[in-house]
Amino acid sequence: MKPLMKIGVLASGGGTDLQSVIDGVHGKTGEITVVISNKSDAFALKRAEKAGIPAVFIDEKSCDGAEDFNAKIVETLKKYGCELVVLAGYLKIVTKNFVDAYPNRIVNIHPALIPSFCGPGFYGMHVHEAIYDYGCKVSGCTVHFVNEEADAGPIIAQKAVQLEDSDKPEDIQKKVLAEEHQILPWVVTQICLGRVHVNGRRVTIDKP
Repeated sequence: MKPLMKIGVLASGGGTDLQSVIDGVHGKTGEITVVISNKSDAFALKRAEKAGIPAVFIDEKSCDGAEDFNAKIVETLKKYGCELVVLAGYLKIVTKNFVDAYPNRIVNIHPALIPSFCGPGFYGMHVHEAIYDYGCKVSGCTVHFVNEEADAGPIIAQKAVQLEDSDKPEDIQKKVLAEEHQILPWVVTQICLGRVHVNGRRVTIDKP
């Protein structure tokens, strides 16, 4: 039997997207070998510990700039044998040395339909507030591979959600988050099973 793909997850906050990958992937098609956070109090670290997964805090303030910080993350991922990296609510931009270490092997979840409402400054509630202010009738989430530019890597999968006129930013967030928890573990599973292929900006997924 083929060994499970080893996965490293990076998270900055509560870790609900991480939890979806723990529940849907860990021990099934992949193995999360480490969870890393740039926040010492991130609840994601507690979720990892509860699941018996090593949890590591890396303090950016102790590093000599962004490249050194990212190098320490890569060093930790390599230490735990990670073949795939999942950014699950991770609020830092990865640098070239990180991308070069895992080409087309870093996956991010973004709470909007890229290329709309993405890039620098569009994260967390900022995204949902911008969508609300613009009067959008549809929102959604995108899973994409990571390159050096924020939210600009090849798109793997997207899911749209219908918005109601009465929806406030918090309602939009709730609707989108529910879809994130479905699409992220599904994408990670497809990668673990070797079904995902990248050709330039085009990503195809083999049907089972």
